[in-house]
Formats: sequence, structure tokens, C-alpha cells
Amino acid sequence: NSLIAQKVDAIAISANDRDALVPITKKAMQRGITIISWDSGIAEEGRIMNLDPSNTELIGSSNIKWCYNSINGEGEFAILSATSQATNQNAWIEEMKKEFSKDRYSKMKWVDTVYGDDLFDKSYQETLGLFKKYPNLKAIIAPTSVGIVAAAKAVQDKGLIGKVYVTGLGLPSEMKAHVKSGATKQFGIWNPIDLGYTAIYLSYQIASKKYKGQDGECIPSGRMGKICIGVGNNAAMADPFIFDSSNIDKFAEIF
Repeated sequence: NSLIAQKVDAIAISANDRDALVPITKKAMQRGITIISWDSGIAEEGRIMNLDPSNTELIGSSNIKWCYNSINGEGEFAILSATSQATNQNAWIEEMKKEFSKDRYSKMKWVDTVYGDDLFDKSYQETLGLFKKYPNLKAIIAPTSVGIVAAAKAVQDKGLIGKVYVTGLGLPSEMKAHVKSGATKQFGIWNPIDLGYTAIYLSYQIASKKYKGQDGECIPSGRMGKICIGVGNNAAMADPFIFDSSNIDKFAEIF
């Protein structure tokens, strides 16, 4: 409401709830303001386009693959997500289910999905709950930069390094110590610098009426090349990047 009153030209927003912002963003668009969502999208009717940080299918499948690699393809694992309403988290989990249905994962068992609400303390406590409920747990996938750190810290605090491995999506600077300790073998993330840059670049291109932000358009986005928009006016920025002991020092200095 404040931004509408300021008569801004564009709003680029990441949402914790797919539907809650729709009424206000509709109001903004009716007043000529360009609305795009990024990272965690608003429902289609509440924005012009949505920019995912990576391909949803690839993020989901990658998380399962990283888990497979961490436990040599055998054992129990659980998901520690952010909020149960988060658009991005839920989409990734659906893609995890698809990947996990493949025969190569027949010796792995998905035992639970819990939610830490993107709060460190709650994520930490949910992780402790998983340890207690599943004494044979071998891995936790946390597709959230808050949850993955909390889970890795819990593994370390409970002396479970080498017994339980944490993977998912996180920042290299926050995960360096946990890669060094052995709580995490590998994890991934997109480059948040590029994501912010791309969201603003697309906002400018649409707000200046050069592009409409619709299915079929490929919009020039500076150093990120062209961002091509698909069904539902959704676009993806880039593939996730894997971090492990071979590169964590380098990237931890960057972000």
C-alpha cells in the first residue's frame, strides 16, 4: 500500500504465500505499476511474470541426487522445508517426489517432511525431533538457507557427523564450517547476486514498455543474457550450482 501511494513504477517481490498478496498487487497493476515476483512466486493473476531462480524440476531432482550421493544411495532421509505455504519450497518438493520415484532410489526411504518456518530455532528443534523419531535417519534435505544451517548445526551438536548428512540449498559462507566438519558433503544454490540483478532488469524492461513479460518472449537481461518466459508467464534464471569441499573456500568469500 505504501509503495502504491508512492506511485512507484515497478514492484519486484518474493512472497511467502502464493495467494495472500494477490488483492493488493492487483490494485497496484490497475494503477499502472509493473508487478513481477521472483524466487517465491505470486499466483498468476497477481503479477505480470514470475522469475524462478532456477528450473523447478532441476532444483527438485538435484536435491534428491545430492542426498543419494551423500548416503551412497541407501537409507532413510527426511525433508526440512521452510513454511508449508511457500510456493517455491512446495514446487521443489513435488519435483523431488517425481525424481525419487525412479528405480535408482529403491534403497532409500523418505520418512517425513517437516517445516521450520524459515526460523533457525524452529528448524533446529524440528531437526532434533527427526533424530528422536527416526534413529536410523541418514540424511536431511533442507531446501532453505535457514533450515540447512540449522540442521547441520544440530548434526554437529548431537555428535552425528558421519552418521547423518545434511544437503539442500544454502549459502557457501554459512555452510563452509559444516562442509569442513563433514556434516555436509555437497549442497547447492543459485547466485543471489545474479537473481536480484535479473529481477530488477526484467522489472525495468517491462515497466519501460519495451516488453510485456508474456509467454514466448525472450527479454534481454544484461550480463545474464536473455531470459525466456514460458507457460504461466514463468521464467527461470539458471541451473543450481554444486558446492563441496573442492570449492567451498572460494565461494564462501563471495557470498
